Amino acid sequence: MVRTPLTPEERERGERLGRLLREARGGRSMTQVAASAGISAETLRKIETGRAPTPAFFTVAALAGALGLSMDELAGQCVLVPV
Repeated sequence: MVRTPLTPEERERGERLGRLLREARGGRSMTQVAASAGISAETLRKIETGRAPTPAFFTVAALAGALGLSMDELAGQCVLVPV
């Protein structure tokens, strides 16, 4: 199966999501947050660094729950607004 290349907008959205999650994690370890969300630390690392710019909805929802973030707030901050 060939994966369609990501658009620059999708890449930017993934980087923005990663920054938001990293900021929300604060002083907590990546391992601690990943375990709370039920994902691997490597998956969280990939999301935070933008190497996994389109994580599954349920992964994002689990991370939001583990970090005490609202899905509405998270989605609103990840949407690109045309200039």
